[in-house]
Amino acid sequence: MSEPVGYIGLIGLAVMGQNLILNAADHGYTVVAFNRTVSKVDHFLANEAKGKSIVGAHSIEELCAKLKKPRRVILLVKAGKAVDDFIDLLLPHMEPGDIIIDGGNSHFPDSNRRCTELAAKGFLFVGSGVSGGEEGARYGPSLMPGGNEAAWPHIKNIFQDIAAKSDGEPCCDWVGDEGAGHFVKMVHNGIEYGDMQLICEAYDILKRGAGFTDKEIGDVFANWNKGVLDSFLIEITRDILYFNDDDGTPLVEKILDTAGQKGTGKWTAINALDLGMPVTLIGEAVFARTLSAIKPERVRASKILTGPPAVVFSGDKKVLVDQLEQALYASKIISYAQGFMLIREAGREYGWKLNNPAIALMWRGGCIIRSVFLADITRAYRQTPDLENLLFDEFFHAAIDQAQPSWRETVANAALWGIPTPAFSTALSFYDGYRSERLPANLLQAQRDYFGAHTFHILPEFASDKYPKDTDVHVNWTGRGGNVSASTYLA
Repeated sequence: MSEPVGYIGLIGLAVMGQNLILNAADHGYTVVAFNRTVSKVDHFLANEAKGKSIVGAHSIEELCAKLKKPRRVILLVKAGKAVDDFIDLLLPHMEPGDIIIDGGNSHFPDSNRRCTELAAKGFLFVGSGVSGGEEGARYGPSLMPGGNEAAWPHIKNIFQDIAAKSDGEPCCDWVGDEGAGHFVKMVHNGIEYGDMQLICEAYDILKRGAGFTDKEIGDVFANWNKGVLDSFLIEITRDILYFNDDDGTPLVEKILDTAGQKGTGKWTAINALDLGMPVTLIGEAVFARTLSAIKPERVRASKILTGPPAVVFSGDKKVLVDQLEQALYASKIISYAQGFMLIREAGREYGWKLNNPAIALMWRGGCIIRSVFLADITRAYRQTPDLENLLFDEFFHAAIDQAQPSWRETVANAALWGIPTPAFSTALSFYDGYRSERLPANLLQAQRDYFGAHTFHILPEFASDKYPKDTDVHVNWTGRGGNVSASTYLA
């Protein structure tokens, strides 16, 4: 058999896989391509890959034989069982020290498990988030690798070469241990849900609230894309609103208003609940999609339930737009602050050493949430790597402070007009809750203790022999109950 020639192998020749291979070949790497349907390999070699440093394999054994050591194999297959199946097929043809990279949208607990199981057998596992879609894969995605750190020196060059660049820096660095790479990709997708929902609410306010045409809203987004909101999602929204069907009318207005989802936003919201983190905006974005999906019920409700009279906006449209821009900016800051709160807590909970400055940098280019705004987040975490909350950074504190009046006006107007703004509203509610030294949870704890003897803690300044400090206290509120408390106190 001839000498191994491939620097890296890739399994899965769907659009993402093919484009990632072509990207690597453009950067001088020889790639070995394999697909379960072998005819796809031959077709790829005869067409898109023709004349490039790409070789084909017609079996897993041939793929591994053509790879230089340590063997590096990227899996770009459907998340779940398919990943485990391919790992099982690879192992008999690989040696300890070889590297298996899962570049799909796997759930991070699966990556935790695979990392541990493969390490026990001497193999290095990497779970890498990949974002940017078809174009990103071809010309520079955002890559978020995590797992067995011993693999990083062997894949660092190719990963950083093929990744998107932002101000000359690759949008790729080592994220952390085990499933940290896929966890960060999950949070990225959750933030993407939030960004998209905020944009949709801004569109709804302009259309239903102020009576703007789609072209006028497109102009607003075009202008916003030149300032603090400059981002991929603002840019594509502008393009969508400008796009007319063959009859000259905006195509977006002909699209059924029921949103789909693949589940990564839901994973983020569930994990936030599991870790006790108030990631409210992503949660509301997920629920907004599920509300949109019950279209027949909403149609029936629209004929039964009443709201305020239809809006006839007579104010200054420029003032409205400027206020909305600030509200969108402030809400976006909250969403990212919540996302990094979740990442921070995951690091604590799972014992991961996470690279926060690099995470923000990875999202600056190549991915769906890329924006100029992330440069400020990168700077904040480089300046203070252990920053407790993004809102404590001077830049973001000042930005929120400046945006507050417009933010509050926008949410208030939407409520008065009967236009739903779950993401804008929850962002503001979170902010007001987070800045409150005292919340009404004291009453909630009293209620829990009253009906279920769930106990409470006394404020330090009121501690006494009767109510000791830092102690689970139960009170017989009615005089009829007993003195036995239920479960321990959990805030």
